[in-house]
Amino acid sequence: MNIENIKSQFPIFSQKINGKPLVYLDSSNSSQKPISVINRLNDFYKNEFSNIGRSIHSLAVNATNKFEETRMSVKNFINAKSIDEIIFTKNATESMNLVATTFGQQNIVKGDEILVTELEHHSNYVPWHFLRERKGAIIKFAPINEDGDIITDELKKLITSKTKIVAVTHLSNVTGTIVPIKEIVEIAHKKNVPVLVDGCQAIPHIKVDVTDLNCDFYAFSGHKVYGPTGVGVLYAKKKWLEKLPPYIGGGAMISEVKKGKIVYASPPEKYESGTMSTAEVIAFKESIKFMESIGMDNLIKHEDKIKNYALEKLRKINSVKIIGNPKNKAGVIAFTIQGIHPHDIATILDDDGVAIRAGHHCCQILHEKLNLTATARASIGVYNNKDDIDMLCKAIDNCKKIFD
Repeated sequence: MNIENIKSQFPIFSQKINGKPLVYLDSSNSSQKPISVINRLNDFYKNEFSNIGRSIHSLAVNATNKFEETRMSVKNFINAKSIDEIIFTKNATESMNLVATTFGQQNIVKGDEILVTELEHHSNYVPWHFLRERKGAIIKFAPINEDGDIITDELKKLITSKTKIVAVTHLSNVTGTIVPIKEIVEIAHKKNVPVLVDGCQAIPHIKVDVTDLNCDFYAFSGHKVYGPTGVGVLYAKKKWLEKLPPYIGGGAMISEVKKGKIVYASPPEKYESGTMSTAEVIAFKESIKFMESIGMDNLIKHEDKIKNYALEKLRKINSVKIIGNPKNKAGVIAFTIQGIHPHDIATILDDDGVAIRAGHHCCQILHEKLNLTATARASIGVYNNKDDIDMLCKAIDNCKKIFD
């Protein structure tokens, strides 16, 4: 794989930040976009725009067909069994709220238990907290060990006859932990408990096969997979989509409306109310094509090489502490520098054109567990190379000199 050729497909890297070449190490926050995605978005608005699923004129039919082609691409990309199991939302947060709200409405009563983990992003905790507030549900937290791995034996013990759902991340956006989802699904299903997976961080970095994982729900966002903002995906087994109530009411999600009765549409339309992010969904197909053109095996191999190089270099820098040492780790590297606040680190690194993130990364429970208020985080994308890591380390050295 010619990584330099891949980087050239991203127009943003032709610019400089503070007079320095851009080193973008914030892909866990949001990935940059290849020119194919940008052009497709622009082309649809210029030449093909129409709303979908309503009118029968040529533009509308074409837009509807292109929209459904993306649904098929997503279905194939994650190996779902049916296109009817792919729901488009505006982001993964909405996807997880959809599940929490509809599942909770139908299945959660006072005293019922929801099992999450100490690794979770707020998007996979706050929606369940709403059920705790509204319905008196109980949230339990499966613990992690000092390396950042979920203790699966403890998770297993926490599943009781009152457990209604397990909600777990596939890949931590702080420690880079790759969670053994298949094992967790098997544990939960033995107790007839469904599993929702937050796949936001995993989908750009590892091969996801929802049929093999056998999870009940899988949520992710397009903007983390080199696609546009405004596109979320919820995979859900068809049995759940047929059983659960609608999430938002309005146009497109109905089959028949009368004064005394409403019949809802079948999935996926049942969950896609109102005007969708049509252009963004259609352009999202190009980001999937981009990923597939590289090949997930090639992408994983490349990112592992860059991750290992980064870990090796960072560990040689005095006073830098890498957060977490899980058994299986992706290219997400949270760290601290002794005596320097993470926000100061990020600000000073930006002066050298190096973009990282600093803060609690929407994981305050995990940071509290680690006895930290904030961390700096460098996250790797397919466009990163060893030169980027060298620039990161050089910028960290400059940062340390300022505080010496």
